This record gives sequence, structure tokens and C-alpha cells, in this order.
Amino acid sequence: MPENDPWEYSLSIPYDPRAVTVSRRTLRLILTMHGLIGVVDLAELLATELVSNAVLHTKGPAALRVRWSAGVLRIGAWDADPEPPEPPRPLADITDLEGGRGLALVRACADLWGWQPLARDGSRGKYVWCDLTAA
Repeated sequence: MPENDPWEYSLSIPYDPRAVTVSRRTLRLILTMHGLIGVVDLAELLATELVSNAVLHTKGPAALRVRWSAGVLRIGAWDADPEPPEPPRPLADITDLEGGRGLALVRACADLWGWQPLARDGSRGKYVWCDLTAA
């Protein structure tokens, strides 16, 4: 059973492709420990796409943020690139199996998603997030 009290975790991520796996496994542990096992698989998929974009498409540090409040799980990734993310294309239009599906998957699977400019530790950047409403 999910907890009612709000909580939040933040994980600083180095510029390293292995950070995606570390983030995914950390998220699984956080959600399991807080009784949100029912959303773990979907949350892992969404976090993987967000963190992958932050790590693979920028050259600086990144961060994963996970927040639970009022029955909503927010998963977000901050990166040091202030440029907005590319708008997601419809999944049916994506033919490249190697890339370009990240935000399309996020848009298709999350209840809500978005991005905003956000400075962190003195670095300008952006925060791309998505929400899952726990049933």
C-alpha cells in the first residue's frame, strides 16, 4: 500500500551512460520501499527515457528526481542544457529503432508530462518531468 505522506528523492548523475542503469535500479528500490510496486515497471521505462535524454544528449551533469505527493508520482530529469527538448512525434511516425522515441513514449504512457527551464547548482538547464497517478 502506498504511503500517504509526501516524499522526494534526488540523485545526482555524472556524464556517464552507466548512469541510466544506476538511476533505473535506484528508482525501483525507492518505489518498492514506499509500497508503489504496481507502478515500478512503467516508472522505470519513463525514468529510463528521461535520464537517457539527459545523459546522452547533453555534455554535463544531470539529476533524477522522484517525488510522491497526493497520489501522484512525479519522475523528472534535470540536465545542464537550457534548450527545450524536441517535441515528441507520434509513435506511429517513428521508424528509427535506435532513437527518437523517448519523449513519444513518455507522452503516450504518462498521465501528464512537461518541461521547464531550471537552474541547479549554478548551472542553467531544464527539467523534463512526467506524472503517474497511482490507482
